[in-house]
Amino acid sequence: MMPRKYFTVEQANRLIPIVETEIAELKKIQNEFDEKWSAYHQVKENHQQHVQTETESMFKLECQLEFIELQAQLHVKNIQDTGAQLKGIEPGLVDFPSFKEKEEILLCWREGEKEITFYHNKKDGFAGRKPLF
Repeated sequence: MMPRKYFTVEQANRLIPIVETEIAELKKIQNEFDEKWSAYHQVKENHQQHVQTETESMFKLECQLEFIELQAQLHVKNIQDTGAQLKGIEPGLVDFPSFKEKEEILLCWREGEKEITFYHNKKDGFAGRKPLF
């Protein structure tokens, strides 16, 4: 496991464009996954109702779902490799470990915010967000 990285507000703010790009990709991947998942379940239902073999198209969809999952893992890893913590993609939510007066905190960014202006303690989570300044 990598040693934990700590961020200043400035360092975290510089990563926001990268994080936004990765989250946008994750959203596209999520939509693609949802479409393929629906298609897979339709084929599976048809397969159960009819004797004809849908095995080939089911196998193809399973492979596509696995590939989409691998793509998503790559984008999550890209965020984690920066030291940031991905908390959600709908809406995008990312925490950056930091310190405030010797107390370990998480700088909290939510999709749509141009810069980090909130933080919370590790135990409080998003619900406990407080203004930084």
